[in-house]
Amino acid sequence: MVFNSFEFALFFPIVTIGYFALPHRFRWIWLLLASCVFYMAFIPRYILILFAVIAVDYSAGRLIERSSGQQRKVWLVLSLIANISILAFFKYFNFMADNVAALATFIRGGPPPDLRLEIILPIGLSFHTFQSMSYTIEVYRGKQKAEQHLGIFALYVLFYPQLVAGPIERPQNVLWQFRQEHKFDYQRVTDGLKLMTWGMFKKVVIADRLAVWVNDIYGWPYNYWGLPLVLATVAFAYQIYCDFSGYSDIALGSAQVMGFKLMRNFRQPYYAKSISDFWNRWHISLSTWFRDYLFIPLRGRSNSRWRWQFNLFLVFLISGLWHGANWTYIIWGSLHGLYQVVDIWTRNLRMRVYEFTKLDRIPYLLNGLRILGTFSLVCFAWIFFRASSIKDAMWVITHLVPGIRTWLTTGSTAVFSAQSYYPFPGSTYDHIVVVFAIIILEIGHFLQRRESARIVLMRWPLVVRWAIYFALLFVILAFGKFDEGPQFVYFQF
Repeated sequence: MVFNSFEFALFFPIVTIGYFALPHRFRWIWLLLASCVFYMAFIPRYILILFAVIAVDYSAGRLIERSSGQQRKVWLVLSLIANISILAFFKYFNFMADNVAALATFIRGGPPPDLRLEIILPIGLSFHTFQSMSYTIEVYRGKQKAEQHLGIFALYVLFYPQLVAGPIERPQNVLWQFRQEHKFDYQRVTDGLKLMTWGMFKKVVIADRLAVWVNDIYGWPYNYWGLPLVLATVAFAYQIYCDFSGYSDIALGSAQVMGFKLMRNFRQPYYAKSISDFWNRWHISLSTWFRDYLFIPLRGRSNSRWRWQFNLFLVFLISGLWHGANWTYIIWGSLHGLYQVVDIWTRNLRMRVYEFTKLDRIPYLLNGLRILGTFSLVCFAWIFFRASSIKDAMWVITHLVPGIRTWLTTGSTAVFSAQSYYPFPGSTYDHIVVVFAIIILEIGHFLQRRESARIVLMRWPLVVRWAIYFALLFVILAFGKFDEGPQFVYFQF
């Protein structure tokens, strides 16, 4: 079940009304059953994988708390191995099989052996396994008491708003909320609905419209060169942001309606002034997960400058592998790791350049250039993230400039093929809708650059606020794509 579906339009009010109608002691059961139904709408039998993860980590948490000394670490390691094994089998088995087959062909020659299995990746497997692992790690560190109630722990893993694409929560933030009684609060409920509406706008008006164009160009990039590839890459940057942050807004909003507070996952990432700033704003729950559970245990900021930089690069390489079983994702993660290392190497040089050019005396210009530079680097890395293969990615990279250069020097439109002369498929009407929708998006970002949009809007007259709400609903209903289109991008991770 996806948030932008007719099924969810029925599911959400039924679950929410039932939640508030039931006595507090029965609410966890209602939410757990609803979450199971939500997940089983994809592939019902895969709920057994989640049950296995729940059983392993619930038991591990209790065993860790009861044990002492080296035994505690043994139980933690066994639980981590079990989680990673499940993730590795479903997500990476065929990737490893393909690479083993390619290596065998390279060494022995002949046709590659067929080692693949018919495996369908469970929706959101990377998210709920990471969330479950964070529980056992926190219990081991003594920062979270082992949950004694199996049903409450199952709800921690299965909670439907953030089940399939996060945010990846920590037990300290969520577990206690399932025991707290949440009464109906008009202001909180309407704030949650507003956040869900904003997320739906980003998803169905911007992301799904851009997806059609991006899929057409990146599906067969060899028909295009120059400007269309540049615009498709920028379009994908907006598509994946609006798709993923739209999901997060709907998740946070639907949880907020019932009284649950989930962590914020995005904070205007394309306004970042550096790559490290970008990762403080993009998929915050994942970046902090890797920081706390991988980078710091690797002695992150080691006294050795080279060790620190190696750890930083390694974490981003692993992050790329987490995103997908394809070399393109590994390159994407490695690029971000390389960006971070180069940023460290060149920091003093850049400061001297700013002083020499007097840019440090014009902060608005300097910040604008830094934002533009960071966005360009992020978009370049997105090419590998979106391309189906390294070959496709290299075609896009090597053909970004030639068509533009010829067009600028000759003024001839002959540099583009019939398909590539007009940058995107679709009508002018579609392009205008997306452009205006992105303008609305950026106005929203501008309004909440220092504080939440809710606080900003509360200062405005009631008539103006409601006019904005109804206008946004009208835009969603009139211009949103509700046909059978692409699911949320991160569902495959």
